[in-house]
Amino acid sequence: MSSKVNSALFELIKSMSKSEKRYFKLMSSRHTIGDENNYVRLFDYLGKQEEYDEEAIFRAFKGEAFLNRFSITKKRLYDHVLSSLDSFHQSGSIEAQLYKQLHAADILFDKSLYDQCRRLLRSAEKLAEKNELNGIQLQISNKQKRLMETIGYLDMSPEQMDEIEQADKQRIQAVSTYQDLWMIKSRVFAQLSKKGVARSQAEIEEYKIICLPVLECVLTKNATEKSTYLYHHILSAYYYAIGELRLSLDHLKINLEAMDEKRLERHQEANKYVSALTNVIYIADKLGDHRESLIYLAKLKTFAATVESNEDLAIKLFSSISSIELSMHLRKGDFKQAIPAGQMIEERLKALADKVSPVRKAFLEFKIAVAHIGIGDYSQALKWINAILNDTRLDKTEDIIGFTQLLDLIVHIELDHVKLLPYSLKSTQRFFKTRNRMYSFERILLNAINKLIKLENPTDRFDLWEELNAELAKITNDDVFESVALDYFDFQSWAESKLKGKSFDLIVREKYNNRIREAS
Repeated sequence: MSSKVNSALFELIKSMSKSEKRYFKLMSSRHTIGDENNYVRLFDYLGKQEEYDEEAIFRAFKGEAFLNRFSITKKRLYDHVLSSLDSFHQSGSIEAQLYKQLHAADILFDKSLYDQCRRLLRSAEKLAEKNELNGIQLQISNKQKRLMETIGYLDMSPEQMDEIEQADKQRIQAVSTYQDLWMIKSRVFAQLSKKGVARSQAEIEEYKIICLPVLECVLTKNATEKSTYLYHHILSAYYYAIGELRLSLDHLKINLEAMDEKRLERHQEANKYVSALTNVIYIADKLGDHRESLIYLAKLKTFAATVESNEDLAIKLFSSISSIELSMHLRKGDFKQAIPAGQMIEERLKALADKVSPVRKAFLEFKIAVAHIGIGDYSQALKWINAILNDTRLDKTEDIIGFTQLLDLIVHIELDHVKLLPYSLKSTQRFFKTRNRMYSFERILLNAINKLIKLENPTDRFDLWEELNAELAKITNDDVFESVALDYFDFQSWAESKLKGKSFDLIVREKYNNRIREAS
């Protein structure tokens, strides 16, 4: 049996809040679930362990009968903990409340209390309708039909039958539309996670094919809120992927403005709000709307400080705010300010272990590596680069791994790793060729590094840096596809720093300040 299965109970208990643990104890005190409630003793012991240690459990409870069938004991305690969490969170979830009502309606039906069953189903129907839970509405409708069959359709008119038929058809259509949009959204984001932003016209066409059903459809006035959200969510991702940032921002703002503050208390709605707000901040900052991005960042921080979040939402808020602030520091060339932010992120990542998605974690690690390059701490930068390159969970991604390999080459150059650089170059060239990602930017940079390795006279480096700087400046200024590379690391400013003999951070700051002056 895997260690993940063995430690499932431990991980569940460690994830619980103080309130949830208190509720479990209260439930257990009312319903003893074992001799002298050994399950509660085991619960307390696991809650105190820093890491799951089964041998320590057997030592602590030596001689206890429940150890003879420990796997069964763990399973029963696991089920009991889940049951207590279900009861604890029942009032906080509309879906949980509805399923509780549906179960109660089944009980009333089985007891032939048909009038009470009808009233309860009607109450559930109103709640489901208010919250656009069309799937649950169909379940309610099926139970109502069963009730009609049982009482012999005595109170049903032909008009009422027509209303039921039309309502069910609308709900089925709403569920179908939502599922179609969800699949399109998932395909877009899967493509973004693996490939990144489009780097060629062919890649734009790939995104267009995925999103074509949405691009060709006109949103109807009677579309549900959830489908409307997905519609604009897809378009914001599509326009971001093809480099149309203004259009992406427009659709993000439509979703943001449509969100009801009262419903943000629900974690699902809060997650959508955080996603939309995070993307608005990032794109506004990228477009140079720095004041607007700071206003929205303040909103995000206020929300993070006031919302009652579960662990999933807390992780999302942490990674979103951390990523945004790091990006802002790096864009300004304020690398010294980025370092303490990176240290806080490092501590949080250790505490969260594998709970942050590999891709999200890699982007944070990449930005921390860039911050260390910015202050000239190349050994630390290499540590973070290796953390990304050694993560086998990222093997199917191309975007983040590709730019991390390029960053690896930059660091080897700065550390004067004469022996390592040729091997790293060959590995990087092989990566881009096998994945068909050798675009103009990559080709220019890798060719320059290849020439650098072969240089016999160090004085010839000036000409190499001059050529590289000119070529990178040209393609990143003239070609929107190639300028995507600068979103990861300002390779062109790095080449310019080598040419002019100035520090990389100084050049990045100078360019940022020039852009600010031009915009004002």
